Amino acid sequence: MEKSRYIAIEGPIGVGKSSLAELLAEQLGGRTLLEEVEENPFIPRFYNDIKKYAFQTQLFFLLSRYQQQKDMFQQELFNATVISDYLFAKDRIFAYLNLDENELGLYEQVYRLLDTRIPKPDLVIYLQASTEILLDRINIRNLDYEKSIKEEYLEKLVDAYNRYFFYYNDTPLLVVNTTEIDFVNNPADLTNLVREIKNMKGGAQHYIPLAAK
Repeated sequence: MEKSRYIAIEGPIGVGKSSLAELLAEQLGGRTLLEEVEENPFIPRFYNDIKKYAFQTQLFFLLSRYQQQKDMFQQELFNATVISDYLFAKDRIFAYLNLDENELGLYEQVYRLLDTRIPKPDLVIYLQASTEILLDRINIRNLDYEKSIKEEYLEKLVDAYNRYFFYYNDTPLLVVNTTEIDFVNNPADLTNLVREIKNMKGGAQHYIPLAAK
């Protein structure tokens, strides 16, 4: 497909979004736009008590993501390719998973005000992995605020992501199953994935690679 100026990478916690964003920026001569997860003061408490802290956590993420995207466009960073480790629209995945009815109504009012002001990516890459693989990767990176993540929550999140992207048609979409590959430690896996990205023809495509030997 024509060169993508703005690529967003998505997928559940631990799937490797930030790592791939940084690698693709190097490969494609672009720059990264990385979500500032650790800047959210509610995250450590959220995983210990999701119901109590869901709304504060969600609203903080929504507003900080919007501000980050707004700043990016004001600075005209699109003179170069931009690789983001999140899709602004995915914020609603977490909202519908974690908020109660009253919170969701208020959230939607704010979301609709902001969403129309954010340009859509030229390409979205959705990284998939099983819950078991995600838990392994989360344990390996050993972040303090992720140690309270429960397997049950992660399973619900994986299902929510799969449902969202099953119906997604806002932009070209490349779905990548990462179960058998390691694009961080295996250069051949990364090379194959970059080739797949460059060969995108639009619409939705699925890439189910085997590990490079």
